[in-house]
Amino acid sequence: MNEFTDPVVAAFGSTDPDVPLVVLLHGRGSNERDIITLAAHLPVGPAYVAVRAPIAEGGGFAWFANRGIGRPVAASLDATMAWFRTWLDDVAAAGRPVVIAGFSGGAAFAGGLALADPARYVGAAIMYGTLPFDAGIPVDAGRLSHLPVFIAQGDTDQVIPAELLSRTWEYVLSESGAPADAHRDPGGHGLSASVVSGLGEWIAHRLRFIESQQYPVPGPRRAIEWSTMKGGTLPARHGSHPDVSWAIPQQQLSDNSPVELQEQLLAQIGSLDGVAVGPSHISVPGSRALTLDDSSAGVDGFLVPSVGEFAHLHPPQDGSLHLVLPPDQAADLVTKGYGRMHPFAGTRLAVGFAMVYGPRDTEELDVVRRIVEASYNFARGGIRSVT
Repeated sequence: MNEFTDPVVAAFGSTDPDVPLVVLLHGRGSNERDIITLAAHLPVGPAYVAVRAPIAEGGGFAWFANRGIGRPVAASLDATMAWFRTWLDDVAAAGRPVVIAGFSGGAAFAGGLALADPARYVGAAIMYGTLPFDAGIPVDAGRLSHLPVFIAQGDTDQVIPAELLSRTWEYVLSESGAPADAHRDPGGHGLSASVVSGLGEWIAHRLRFIESQQYPVPGPRRAIEWSTMKGGTLPARHGSHPDVSWAIPQQQLSDNSPVELQEQLLAQIGSLDGVAVGPSHISVPGSRALTLDDSSAGVDGFLVPSVGEFAHLHPPQDGSLHLVLPPDQAADLVTKGYGRMHPFAGTRLAVGFAMVYGPRDTEELDVVRRIVEASYNFARGGIRSVT
């Protein structure tokens, strides 16, 4: 297997070769025997394995330059990922769901694997570590579309450089396109009880979701068609992503839409055939729902299927929307900078459940209106022409 020896693996849980596989990756100064103990605190049902880093130097799944930690050497990372994928393909044939979960240096390795081949995994956990920036791994917009990511960091981490932790946090929660379940604790560089609990819940929800529902192959999308857009494509939004709360409820915190544009948007969408406007059944107080009496898309097309709520507009101090789009359009939305996925999309909520940033000017008002019309079409199970 390349220049490395065969993997040393510790196992826990099911021995059924067909059940989902959760791979645990340790950090510097640790080993597979240490991190496999985490599996006893995670859901019963999957098979858990912990893989020893293939060489002793560095003591983990990352080899670092520049201050000793944070930036994997590209050649070492590429070779080690190839070694790992050869092993993984042998133990997890195509079709067997695989979740990768890394701590510290193992987080950089798990992140590199996910970024290099997002379609290979059904989830990735990046805990108390950084993505392998500057190591030749693609980190373009929408790279992790529809790949649920669990990310955890400690506020007083003194091991990973703060700027790398911040860069990882911002990329995962916005530009990556991943539905990101984010956790912070006041501690430092170590797994807290609350993070372990959150990881277990996230794994359980993701595996339950993929067992019962269809889900899109994770990864970037190209040339997505929008029947509601002029020219059939969604234009790119100018500027950076606004600040958005990382915890539930998901709210837009900066670069907010002027109230008059919010009202114009609500009036325009509320005038579509069959749409009613009223209080949201799922969102924060003051949110206004857009509902349909005639719904033919099933649960996948709605925020609240039982009442036909396909979108809602958040209160004026926020001005963003939540809605459901077809999966490819939801991925395109994030890639073009017009929103981000809901943290629970693909784990507890529909895979196309997304936030759309509030329009900042009349040009964006027109684009956002057409995005909401795409959601309206999806809920109705049909296509509406551009007007």
